[in-house]
Amino acid sequence: KKFTIALDSIRNIKNTHDVGFMLFCSYGNAYRITGDKTYLPVLADGAANLYARFSPTVGTIRSWDFAWLHYPVIIDNMMNLEYLYWSANQFNKPEYAKAASTHALTTIKNHFRKDYSSYHLVDYDPKTGKVLKKGTHQGVTDDSAWARGQAWGLYGYTMCYENTKNPKFLDQAEHIASFIMNHPKMPKDKVPVWDFDVHNALDTAELAPRDASAAAVIASALLDLSTQVKDGKKYADYAEDILKSLSSDAYLAKPGENSYFLLKHSVGAFLYNSEIDTPLDYADYYYLEALKRYAAIKKIDLSKNRTSIN
Repeated sequence: KKFTIALDSIRNIKNTHDVGFMLFCSYGNAYRITGDKTYLPVLADGAANLYARFSPTVGTIRSWDFAWLHYPVIIDNMMNLEYLYWSANQFNKPEYAKAASTHALTTIKNHFRKDYSSYHLVDYDPKTGKVLKKGTHQGVTDDSAWARGQAWGLYGYTMCYENTKNPKFLDQAEHIASFIMNHPKMPKDKVPVWDFDVHNALDTAELAPRDASAAAVIASALLDLSTQVKDGKKYADYAEDILKSLSSDAYLAKPGENSYFLLKHSVGAFLYNSEIDTPLDYADYYYLEALKRYAAIKKIDLSKNRTSIN
């Protein structure tokens, strides 16, 4: 609670979409777990600021306020929509849910290619909603499939379907899952390199480290997706394979090592020489979430069992 309360000032941030990550993963979980209503005012303020970034003209929530872009929207933004769906119900704000669904539909239209891979960034004209440019900020090229971006999309559309039951969102999630699961460059251990197309652009092994954070998000999303469809076993099985890899000595750190993080070998922003082959807090977060979802599906009582998936 001490560390959660320390994030109180995030409720006032208005210049990024990331308030969804920042508050819903902290204060949101705190309220879900404890039911303590003192967390709600911060969640209400943060949701209002996130919703304020929605443009009906563009049909999306603006991601960043960088001066060199007009109205940027990145695929990561799909992860913030859960905060709006939850807030719509919690605070009786139906406009929040409408904005979230409109954003998701606009993103289907403009972010995705024919093979269901996604661009990282789409820049819009804020006055007309016209697409000005499609490209990347973290992928190896504008036309590549940045691994964590594909993971964000899979997770986001699975979550959108869960909240709305709109079949368009389920169809999108399943097509993204197929792109990931059947990608010819997916390693045997199912932990992707940081960009699926990195070998096409940077053909050396040292320039293609794995991204455990992408794998963790994919695993968590696939486990969620497996509960939303009739033939979910293929998704659960694939996620189980990922978790076996992440729980192996190759990726899971020993106690006291790895700066006390759980997972090794993630990539934050390779092109900026930032957080390369390193632990990341969100890798651990989604790994733990995936393990919880796996336990729920397998009916494992975590309070009584120490079950290995290896």
